[in-house]
Amino acid sequence: MERPPRHRQAHGAEPSGEFTVVPSAAALVIKALKEPERDRKKTKNIKHNGNISLDDVIEIAKVMRPRSMAKDLKGTVKEILGTCVSVGCTVDGKDPRDLQQEIDDGDVDVPLE
Repeated sequence: MERPPRHRQAHGAEPSGEFTVVPSAAALVIKALKEPERDRKKTKNIKHNGNISLDDVIEIAKVMRPRSMAKDLKGTVKEILGTCVSVGCTVDGKDPRDLQQEIDDGDVDVPLE
C-alpha cells in the first residue's frame, strides 16, 4: 500500500512560491565584523573579538525586524546587542551589555524605524 505524499506546510496555507530568507542575527553580526572566511570543518568554537559600530547594529536590527519579537526597533537593537555578547564582539569599543543599559537609561538614541 502506497503512502500519500507528506506536505510540510501550515494547515490552510496556500503555497505562494515566494518567501525571503533572513539570515540569523549571529550570521549578520559576523558578516559585519568583515572577518575572512574560515573552514567550518577545521575551526571550531572561534571567538570573534572584533568591533562593529552601533550603526551596523541598527542596520542588522532593521534586517531582522520581521523576525523579532520586540515591539519596536529599540527592542530589536537590544536583541542584536545580545547576539554581539554571545558572538564575543564589542560595539563602538564597548561591551554590548553596557550599551543595552545606556539604551534603557535613554543615554543612547535609537531611531524608531
